[in-house]
Amino acid sequence: MRLNKLTIVFWVALAICTLFVVYGAIWPKQLETGTQSITDFIAVNFGWYYLLLVLVILIVCVYLLFSRYASITLGEEGEEPEFSLKSWFAMLFSAGMGMGLVFWTTAEPISHAYTLTPIHKAGTQTAINDAMQFAFFHWGIHAWAVYGIVALVFAYFNFHKGYPGLVSATLTPIFGSKMMRGPVGGAIDVLAIIATVTGVAATLGFGALQINQGLHFLFKTPSNFTMQVVIIIIATILFTWSAWSGIDKGIKSLSNINMVLAFIVLVGLFIVGPTLQILNTFTNALGDYIFNFFKMSLRIPQNGGEKFQWVQQWTLFYWAWWISWAPFVGIFISRVSRGRTIKEFILGVLFVPALVCFIFFAVFGASAIFVQQHGIANIAKQATETATFATLEHFPLGFVLSILTLFVIMIFFVTSADSATYVLGMLSSKGEINPSGIVKVSWGIILALFAIIMIYTGGTQSIQNLLIIAALPFSVVIIFMIWALFKSLAIEKPRYTNSKLYVGDEKLLHYRKVNQDDIEENKDQQHATK
Repeated sequence: MRLNKLTIVFWVALAICTLFVVYGAIWPKQLETGTQSITDFIAVNFGWYYLLLVLVILIVCVYLLFSRYASITLGEEGEEPEFSLKSWFAMLFSAGMGMGLVFWTTAEPISHAYTLTPIHKAGTQTAINDAMQFAFFHWGIHAWAVYGIVALVFAYFNFHKGYPGLVSATLTPIFGSKMMRGPVGGAIDVLAIIATVTGVAATLGFGALQINQGLHFLFKTPSNFTMQVVIIIIATILFTWSAWSGIDKGIKSLSNINMVLAFIVLVGLFIVGPTLQILNTFTNALGDYIFNFFKMSLRIPQNGGEKFQWVQQWTLFYWAWWISWAPFVGIFISRVSRGRTIKEFILGVLFVPALVCFIFFAVFGASAIFVQQHGIANIAKQATETATFATLEHFPLGFVLSILTLFVIMIFFVTSADSATYVLGMLSSKGEINPSGIVKVSWGIILALFAIIMIYTGGTQSIQNLLIIAALPFSVVIIFMIWALFKSLAIEKPRYTNSKLYVGDEKLLHYRKVNQDDIEENKDQQHATK
């Protein structure tokens, strides 16, 4: 793609992101203070909104699983899935959770149990039980429902209806093709790009901090901002190369390799760690999670103080994280899910990854709590970035497992970022299935600069602030996407065959006709690429 072919959405989004990077580099303290004030306002005034929205999204996903729409193929009727189940799970899991899972599996349960607790007194058995059930809650089906609904909307309109792969295109049944092809649609796509950049850069920031601390913990390398910048630069080179190689080569291969390594670490710790306590913890936490499901979903302490602070720092942060990641993960999951039915899609995206997350948290979290309970080491006093390594060193083969964990984090770092550059390329290139190399490289550089600025302006707290802020406006877009999906589904499969809903199909047909040139152009480009 030549420079004069780049879209206005690309240039506007790139300019806004560049301005943020420059502002953060020149006035880091002002950026940190400003984002904290906005975050506090959102947490106090919109906490209820985040909790209700994510629960409603989950209910919508479950409804679609059993609805009359469940048999619809996310592609042409009769089309076979593009990827095998193994590769499909590996790619959606690597993109959807990635290094965030490795980052928090140890640190989160320990924090809930021994530092800032959600309900009971720190260090008690009830606090430990709370810690595990809330870890399951944060990384369970709520998170995957947010990813899943956005991915489902994209896959339905892009592969089943033939619309361009853009956020704005999914809203056409509500606002019409003229508006979505104009400045309003462009603004929505820019918003999706900014949310994606913020969410992915935050994860890169977490990853750089953990890789740096892991190297320092294991090999006594320097632990400072300079080292973190070096890590991000090296990772940027790797993930831009991977994204340039395409899904079939770079992203698919790295995802498969990393899932194998992650499960080697998981099984290894399960064997050498407190196996019985891990099994008991998993069973008990799963029961608590199911029993207190709705209570946790709608919990906002009314007396303020530490308990409300906990909800703000953990639950609201996570819900904002999943929403800000939704356009990136949603588009990527939709891209690798072509050819699957809605029923198969929801079962695969909603429940299987959540179960894998539960297993990871049970193994790593129970092992850390075992070390803490038996006075072997004070894991609760460790930095978030080193909690996993501080736990592993107290078990047989701990050093080997730590080295493998470091590799897993590094590859997750690359797979999350290369998936993001691919998606950002789609969003800023009229929804092209195979965006050009120059676009992907441009976004790779911006992601790296964003992550560096986030670390420079305040580490993890600055990252959390930006996630919560970016998620709020895009959450409104998700609501409209769900509305548009049901409007189109009702037209395609009305409850009664003589329903007047068929009349509304004219708008959808009109949009498809208006965009036929774009669709054919995309097909030509895909053919040329192949």
